[in-house]
Amino acid sequence: MKNSVFCLSLILFSSLLLLSGSLNAGETVKIGIVDTYTGPASGQTLPVLNGFKAAVDKINAKGGILGKKIEFITRDDQFKVDVGLSLAKDLVFKEKVDILMGTLNSAISLAISDLAKTEKIPFFVTLGKSSKIIGEKGHKYVFSITENAEMAGRAAAVALAKRPFVRYWIAGDDYEYGHSIADATWNNLKRLNPKVQLLGQSWWKPGEADFTPYIPQIIAAKPDFMIVATGGATMVNFQKAAKATGLSQKIPFYQHSATEHTTLEALGDSAPEGVYGTNAYFFYYPETPENKAFVEEYRRIYGKYPQCGAFFGYMTAQFIAEGFKKTGKIDRERFIRTIEGMTLNSPVGPLTLRACDHQLELPMYFGITKKSPKYDFLIAGDIQAIPARVYLPSCAEIMQLRKK
Repeated sequence: MKNSVFCLSLILFSSLLLLSGSLNAGETVKIGIVDTYTGPASGQTLPVLNGFKAAVDKINAKGGILGKKIEFITRDDQFKVDVGLSLAKDLVFKEKVDILMGTLNSAISLAISDLAKTEKIPFFVTLGKSSKIIGEKGHKYVFSITENAEMAGRAAAVALAKRPFVRYWIAGDDYEYGHSIADATWNNLKRLNPKVQLLGQSWWKPGEADFTPYIPQIIAAKPDFMIVATGGATMVNFQKAAKATGLSQKIPFYQHSATEHTTLEALGDSAPEGVYGTNAYFFYYPETPENKAFVEEYRRIYGKYPQCGAFFGYMTAQFIAEGFKKTGKIDRERFIRTIEGMTLNSPVGPLTLRACDHQLELPMYFGITKKSPKYDFLIAGDIQAIPARVYLPSCAEIMQLRKK
């Protein structure tokens, strides 16, 4: 009798498993996105979402991932760490997402990264620039699709080391991002060209709009070149002030993302020519068939040129889709092992997610703002492509940081 009951129970249990399997076949791959979708910061985050959605729509139209459509859920973190972390927890525990992505605010990136590590869920950072994300705070479950401040500064130094500038001045936003860009640029530049000299430094609060106390001092010091470590609103404000005061005509300077379409489109006629900048993506360079196709597709959907963030969002979707396809099932641990070291073609050429730290090996483009008869905004000229292998910290350096 007991054996009969046991057999019946086993049959019922097996039937439930089969039923469960048939239900799972119709489910979606759920991706939770936390980012800042209100206020000025949305000018940077919405292009990421647009690029991601363009890729997802194309993937879903071709049958999705392993027969499952991609579903994504967005949450607005309002640029607040506590809000962003709370929303990420809701996506993990309530919405049961398979993947997390997003975050412009690096503090939010780091908070969600800790959550991802605890809950063992892959987290793709699309805009957060803190080098800590894949450096000392990096781990198995976090991936960086964007460049960080350390990468940008080191790449800029590679280009600047070949220029005739010797006497430098450093100025920027007095917080982690600003100091990280400045330190990475200067330290690598000093290593590559020991002849350079640092005349002085100026530091202001993030978001500063009045540079009257700083510009006369900088001009009086007569540097050959300036490293201006700014981000967001301060970058735009400084460029306007540099043009209005004539600083940009007297002293050439570098700003990461100064050549980015988001910045130059926002500045319009206020953008000064001759500003040096680094950037990970241009819609007009390189002139590969893949980039032209991406730009054409994006313009058809959104009626505008893709910004750098759109490229990051697009590639995030590609790595998620190809990773699960190659894994053969929706299994997070196997997915991570699969995409470590994975190389995919992209609008800028083949890109690899480095296995040791999960950083996308992006080429950095160093250029100088100039006018173009094709556009009513400035673009980058004299573009120099700096390969990832030239400027990225080595895997040994990254592992040493994680031991501290």
